[in-house]
This record gives sequence, C-alpha cells and structure tokens, in this order.
Amino acid sequence: MSSKLLFGFHAVTVRLKVAPKSIRELYIDATRRDQRMRQFIAKAEESGLHLIESDDDRLQKLCGTHRHQGVVAKVDNIQQTNSLDDLLDSLTEPALLLVLDGITDPHNLGACLRVADGAGVHAVIAPKDHAVGVNATVSKVASGAAEIMPYFMVTNLARTLGELKERNIWVIGTSDDAPRDLYAADMRQPTAIVLGAEGSGMRQLTRKNCDELVSIPMMGAVESLNVSVASGVCLYEARRQRSS
Repeated sequence: MSSKLLFGFHAVTVRLKVAPKSIRELYIDATRRDQRMRQFIAKAEESGLHLIESDDDRLQKLCGTHRHQGVVAKVDNIQQTNSLDDLLDSLTEPALLLVLDGITDPHNLGACLRVADGAGVHAVIAPKDHAVGVNATVSKVASGAAEIMPYFMVTNLARTLGELKERNIWVIGTSDDAPRDLYAADMRQPTAIVLGAEGSGMRQLTRKNCDELVSIPMMGAVESLNVSVASGVCLYEARRQRSS
C-alpha cells in the first residue's frame, strides 16, 4: 500500500481520529512539552502508537518545512470511494459538489478542501492536468479535511461536467462578467459549483459546459477574491438555501 507524510497537529490528529491503524510511524519533537503536545501524545498513546522522539532538524528533513509544529506522521493512504459515480449513487440528499478548474497552488487547494468539508460538500473535482494533487502541504493547510474529503482528479473535466448534467446536477460557474449574482441561483437542487484559478478564471471549454454563470458581488476596490474565499462564499450560500 502506498504511503505519504502528514505534518502539523490538525492533519495528524484527524488521522488519529479516523484511521489510527493507518499510521506507520509517528515522530514528535522531543523538546516540545507544552499542553498541546502533551494532549496529542496522550491521544496517540491511547491508540497504541509508538512515538519516535526527534528534533526540529530531523522533522524538517522528513517533511521539507519547519512548519511541522513538532508532529510528523508516515501514513498509509486511506482507500476512499472508488469512483465519483459510486459516491453519487450512494447519496441520500441533493448533491453538492465543488469543481476547481486550474488550481495549482497547494495552499489554495488545502484551504478549499477545508471549506468544502465545513460546508458539507460531498466531493471536490479537479482535472488531472493543470491542477495540484493532495500532498503534505495540502494536508497541512486543509487541517485534516484532505483525509476525509473525497477529491477526484478526472481526465476530461468538460466530459465530467456533461456526465454530471446527465444526472440532473445543475452546473453553476463563477465569473466576474456573469449576468446574475450568486444569490439569484437556486442551489437547493443537486448542484456543482465551478471556480477557476485566480486571474485566468475558468477555461473556455469549462465555461461552455456550465448551465449557468453567476458572479460574487464585489463592493470595494478589489476586483476578485482568493479562490478559497470564493469557495466559502458560494458553498455557504448553498448551505444557507438548503437549511431555510
């Protein structure tokens, strides 16, 4: 089974909660003994895990950054739902999907996954080309959401959008020049919200495969939002509509 590294309290603590047996090796900074570290060690020991005491230099070499917070884990990849079709077939409520077109910054992806998890999104979809996969930085920024949020990288995004529409999932794209704003869209129905990269936005073929285009109202001098912030605005509007 393939493995990867997780680092930081949030990412490793979520893995401890959802799949402690998938943790192969758990390294901690032996010089850190504050309350947060003591609580983490207690949780790890409750799960029967052996802790490997290390120093900052060794942890930095393991994960490639000093932003590890004194916690690094080597873990097995968790087997998620085999396919997007399987996931959609299993839903008992209207689908809510986030589609990211051209997001290459791991910090942006991590933040989007965190927002998606918080808003109750069923899956995040991205193209295999011109997109970042889930790596250690993504997992750190996502604060554990990367471990539980289904993330599907598809070969042909336009075709996937077409398949979603065949399932009666309404595809809403975001664009600064859209004729209507976000709050005019009906997101109580099965919905996929599509956001593009900052600056370039969605690719033209992606745009053409949207059922509707909406904009996020911008009242100040700034012309656009960071993609993770825009994701939060759109997804929580969907959640608000569905809870009203």
